Amino acid sequence: MITRLSHLFLRTLRDDPADAEVASHKLLVRAGYVRRIAPGVYSWLPLGLRVLREVERVVREEMDAMGAQEILLPALLPREPYETSNRWTEYGAGLFRLKDRKGNDYMLGPTHEELFALTVKGEYNSYKDFPVTLYQVQTKYRDEERPRAGILRGREFVMKDSYSFDLTDEGLTASYQAHRDTYERILARLGVKYVIVSATSGAMGGSASEEFLAESAIGEDTYVRCLESGYAANVEAVKTLAPEAIPFDGLPDAKVYDTPGTETIDTLVEWANGADLGKTVTAADTLKNIMVKTRVPGGEWELLAIGIPGDREVDEKRLEASLEPAEYVLITETDFKNNPFLVKGYIGPKALQENGIRYLVDPRVVDGTSWITGADEEGKHVVGLVAGRDFTPDGTIEAAEVRDGDPSPDGAGPLVAARGIEVGHVFQLGRKYTDVFSVDVLGENGKPVRPTMGSYGIGVSRLVAVIAEQMHDEKGLRWPAEVSPANVHLVIANKDDAAREGAEGLAAELDGAGLSVILDDRKASPGVKFKDSELLGIPLVVVVGRGWADGKVELRDRFTGESREVDAGGALAEILAAVRG
Repeated sequence: MITRLSHLFLRTLRDDPADAEVASHKLLVRAGYVRRIAPGVYSWLPLGLRVLREVERVVREEMDAMGAQEILLPALLPREPYETSNRWTEYGAGLFRLKDRKGNDYMLGPTHEELFALTVKGEYNSYKDFPVTLYQVQTKYRDEERPRAGILRGREFVMKDSYSFDLTDEGLTASYQAHRDTYERILARLGVKYVIVSATSGAMGGSASEEFLAESAIGEDTYVRCLESGYAANVEAVKTLAPEAIPFDGLPDAKVYDTPGTETIDTLVEWANGADLGKTVTAADTLKNIMVKTRVPGGEWELLAIGIPGDREVDEKRLEASLEPAEYVLITETDFKNNPFLVKGYIGPKALQENGIRYLVDPRVVDGTSWITGADEEGKHVVGLVAGRDFTPDGTIEAAEVRDGDPSPDGAGPLVAARGIEVGHVFQLGRKYTDVFSVDVLGENGKPVRPTMGSYGIGVSRLVAVIAEQMHDEKGLRWPAEVSPANVHLVIANKDDAAREGAEGLAAELDGAGLSVILDDRKASPGVKFKDSELLGIPLVVVVGRGWADGKVELRDRFTGESREVDAGGALAEILAAVRG
C-alpha cells in the first residue's frame, strides 16, 4: 500500500499543545496521530489509528495463540447486573451513568466481569464445556476526575479484557499463568520495558493480583523492588515489615507536658529536644493521628482515626486501597466543631477510644513502642505513651508512605522505589461473580459445580502512548517495526523529474513486494520533509535526492540515526533486508 502525504489527512504541528505535559502527548498531537475533543477524550486520525490497530493485532494474535476466543459485548450496559454485584454503587463517581427515555438506568462499561459471567451462564451447562477463556477488544469508559497526559489517562480508552472460567482452583492457576506468559510475549513483541509487580485488586475483587508496569519516570504508579530477592510490588500492595513487640515492664509512666504552639510535627520535635527528655527526639518518635471520614457504598459517614509515625506522610493511594470499597475524605472544620473532643494538632489515642472512634495504626506501632503524641488538650502532648499498655488500637492499616531504604517484606534487603505506567493487570477472581449470579454447571459426578474466574486486562490505547513515551527522541516519535504505521517512509528530496520518477518507481516496487509505504510527494522543501519524517517516526526512511543522478539512494535508520547510501539498482533488496531483518 502506498500512502501519499499530498493526500493524507494529516497536519503536523511545530509547537507543543498548550495542555500537554508529557512527551508522548506532545508528540502524538504534533505528529497528527490524535486530536483532543474534550478532557480525556481523543480522536484517532489516520496514522494514529494505524498504530492502534497494529497494537490490537499483536494482542489478538497472542490471545488467539493461547486458545482464547474473541467476542464483543456492548459498552452500553443495564444497571441490573451491576446492582446485583453491588458495583453500581462501589464504583462511586467513576461510572458514567445515564438514563434512557423511559427512565431506565444504564452505564458506559468500565469493565465487564458481570456480563462475561452471565454470558457463560447463558451458554454453558456441563463440565465438558470447560475450561474456556473469552476476550474482547473494546472501548471502555471511566469518569476520571483528573484526566491527564493525553491518551495515557483518558475517560474513553481501548482495552483488551479477558476472562477465564475453570472448574478447579488448579485450573484457575494454570489460566492465570497462561495469561501472564501471554502478556510477557505481547510486551516483548512491542518492545516495551516493563516490570511485573504484586498489586491490589480494588473494586475488581479477587485474590492473586499482579500489575505489568511500563518503566517510566512520568508514570503515576510508584512501585518498589528489592534488588537482593527480586521482590516487586505496587506501593498499594506493600506490606510493612512490622518489628517484634517489645516488653514494656519497667518503662516509665506516660507524662503530659505543656507544649504550646506545637500543632505540627516539626514544632513538636523542636520542643522535645529543648525539654530535657533524656534523649534526642526525631519525628519518628512521634505519633501523629489523622482524622478522616469513611463511607461504604450506600452507607453513612463514620469517623476514623489513623495513627502513623510522625516522620511519614499518608500515601493516599495506599489509604484508598486499604479502605476499599469504602471511600474517604478528610474531616472538615464542621466535624471538629461537632466533635469537641478532637483538638486539632493535639489529637491522642485516649479521647479517640473514650469516644468510640475506630483507631487504626501503622504496623510499626507494636506493643511496647513508646510515643510522643497528642494529649487531647490545646497545647499539651503526652510523652512515653506505650502501645499495648496505655492504649490499644483497633487494628492496623497500610496508609503510610513507602520509602527508599525501607525493609522488603520478605526481609531480604532494602526497597528501591521507581515509577511506572500500568499497562496490564491480571487477577485471580475466584468465585466472586459466579457466586453473585449462581453460575453452576453439571459436574462429572452429576453434581453442580461452580466455575472459578480470572480477569485479565491490557490497555491497548495506553500502549500506544507508552511506546511513544519510551521510544521517542528529541526529534520525534520512533515506532518499532511491529506497530509502525508504515514499513518505509520514502522522501522525494529533489525537484528533478528523474528523481521523482525514480521515487515513484521504487514506491511501486516496495508496494509490489508487500511493504506499506508513506511517500512524501508534497511540494515542500527537503528540510520540511526531513523534519516531518523524524516527527512521524517510521523506522526506515528512504531518501531519493541529489544522489539519484549518481545512481544512489539514502537509507536512514530512525532508531539509530545511522544513514548509508546504496545503489539505486539494488535499493529494493537492501530495503527488504532492512525491513524484514
